[in-house]
Order: sequence, then structure tokens, then C-alpha cells
Amino acid sequence: MTAYDPSMARSGLRRWFGLGGAGSRPVHAPEDQAPAPLFHETSRDKRRRQTLEDIARFLLTHRLPVTPFTLEAAHDIITGADPCLGKDVAERVGQREPVTLYWLEDRISELGRRDGIEQIHVLIHRLEATLCEFAATASAARSATSDYNSALEAHADHVGLHGASARRGAARSDEEAQRTILELTALAKDMITRTRDIERALTRSERETQVLQKNLIDARREAEIDHLTGLPNRRAFEAVLKQQHAECHASGEPLCVAFCDIDHFKRINDMHGHDAGDRVLRTVAQTLARISSDTCHVARHGGEEFVALLRGKRLDEAFATLDALREDMAARKLVNRWTDTPFGRVSFSAGLADVHAYDSPRAALRAADEALIRAKDAGRNRVFIASLEDPGEGIAT
Repeated sequence: MTAYDPSMARSGLRRWFGLGGAGSRPVHAPEDQAPAPLFHETSRDKRRRQTLEDIARFLLTHRLPVTPFTLEAAHDIITGADPCLGKDVAERVGQREPVTLYWLEDRISELGRRDGIEQIHVLIHRLEATLCEFAATASAARSATSDYNSALEAHADHVGLHGASARRGAARSDEEAQRTILELTALAKDMITRTRDIERALTRSERETQVLQKNLIDARREAEIDHLTGLPNRRAFEAVLKQQHAECHASGEPLCVAFCDIDHFKRINDMHGHDAGDRVLRTVAQTLARISSDTCHVARHGGEEFVALLRGKRLDEAFATLDALREDMAARKLVNRWTDTPFGRVSFSAGLADVHAYDSPRAALRAADEALIRAKDAGRNRVFIASLEDPGEGIAT
């Protein structure tokens, strides 16, 4: 077996997959000299080599970069480890649509959210079952207590009658009195045993309920977070948008929505690599997150797009807030710390819309998106406000 070469970085990995960069050439053995076998290839080794060749062919066919993300995705597609993703890729290829890096990221993110939602449903069912068990145990406790109280009342009445008779001079045998005491003692012992059993069941149900509630909260949070940036994802944002729109519509409070998009992001990826592009995404996300509060929600919408919901701010105030962030971002001097190469100016463009000016939040989002496109067309690194001419479909009058 050949020794591991520590200098083999990503370029070495590309050559290993047959994806060498410019100027790299495959090394061939002389025609009259067969390469010496490094080891005896077993059937398992052959299957592994075939899998690696299929992964390399998949990346080459779709012109995907060689990164840990694409390698893992290709492996899951080729080996069937992710049948849903494999089916989606097959359908897309069948429709002659390109399998791009952005499409893979969005699809895997969507499938991950679906898995998170399914996990939430499982936890909800388990929580409901535990609560039903808890309710049944509580019902049994109430029933046992009621039975015990009834029995005690019956004995109390019996003892009361006996006392009344005794006062009237009617003697009662010691044997009957002892029998009553024994019955009461047996009843008390039985109640103590049943109470302890019920108490243990209630404690167990309460503990299981608390664990399930915590898991449910964690699963919901996990399903609503974009793991690259740490911001809420599109699913979480749409839920907040729906809730905030209903509340602000009822109260008359201002509500604005913005679409933000990193300028020339593809060029950043092409020049510096996707790992560097991810770091730029996180940096822009951190900049936008500075305005996050109880009245301002920022989320990653997908790819290099972000959305912001600004409550309590009129259109001009929301514009000033967003434009100040834009200026701050564009003024920063970012450097690729792996290569010491400047990124150049990293900026974003944005489109802003007054949600109340449209019949629905979705129509306001479309208007903000159209304003974003106009900002891009006008030269980028600017914020445009949606006009009533932007196709919001259902503009309120």
C-alpha cells in the first residue's frame, strides 16, 4: 500500500478522481512495462473502486466542483443511501435540466427540512401517546380515590350507627368491632399500594413528557435553522411573515419586507472556491443579523438570497436601516484567509416593499423581488423600493 502524502490537498484529490487542473497530466507506465500491483484486489475493493469511478463520472458529467459537500452528495446518489435525492436527480436529468451546485444545495436543504418535519410529527405522536397515558393514570387515580372515599364514608356511617346504638345501651360484640377495624386497615393498605403505583406511573409519565417536549422543541428549532449561516430558514421566515402580517393588519402597525442578494456571488465562488463562498455567506448573514430583534426578522431564503421582515418601521425608515447595512458591508475589506487574496468589494443589493400595499404577504414578496432585480440591473450595491408597477399581483388600493 502506498504511503499517505500529507501534501495531497484538494488539488491532489481532484487528480485522484481524474479531475486534474490545467497543466496536470495522467502518469502512464511504459507500454512495455506493466505497472506492478500494489496489492491483491478483492471483490470488495473492486466494488469500492467502481463506486469511486461512478462518483467521479457523476461530478464530471454535471461539472460539479470537488468538495466534501459534492462528494458526499454524489456518494449518496450513486450508492442509493439517499433514495429521495437520487430520484430527484434522475427526474431532473430526464427533463434535461442541469444538476448544479445551487440546485443540489437547495434540494438537500429541502429534504433535510422534510426529514426534520417528519421527526417533529413522530415526536408529536409520541408526546400525544404519553399524554394519553398520563391522562389515563390520572383518571385511575381519581377513580381509586373516589372508591376509597366511598368505602371510608360507608365505614364511617357504620361506625356512627354503632356509636349511636352503643349510646342507646345496645351492646356490640368486640368481634364485630375488630372486624370493622381489620376491614379499615386492609382498605387503607390497599389504597396505599394503589397510590404508590399510581404515583410511580405519574412520575414516569411526567418525566417522559418532559423529555419528549424538550426533543420536540429541539427538533422544531433544528428544522427551522439554516445550518450554514445559523439564521432561520425560509420555512421559519414564512411562518413569522404570516403571523406578523395578521397582527399588523389588525393593529395598523407598519410592516415592510426586503429581499437581499449578494452581488457577483458566482464570481466569488469561481475565483476563491465554494468554501470561501460559504464564509462570505456567513459574513453577510452576520451583518444582516445585526438588525434582528423582536420586531425585525432576518432569514436565509436560499442560495445567496436573504429576506428581512421589519415591523414597526415605515417604508422610509426600513429603507434607511437596510441602506446603512448595505453601506457598512460594502465598506469592509474582506480577505480570503487561506490564500491572503482580497475578495474585492463584497456588497449586496436589496428590494423593499410595504406589505400593507399588497393583498397578501406573498404578493409583497414578489414585489420586493422585482425591486431587487431592478437594483441589480441599475448597477448593484443599492436598495430599491418596490413601486406599484412591480408585478405584485393583487396590489391593494
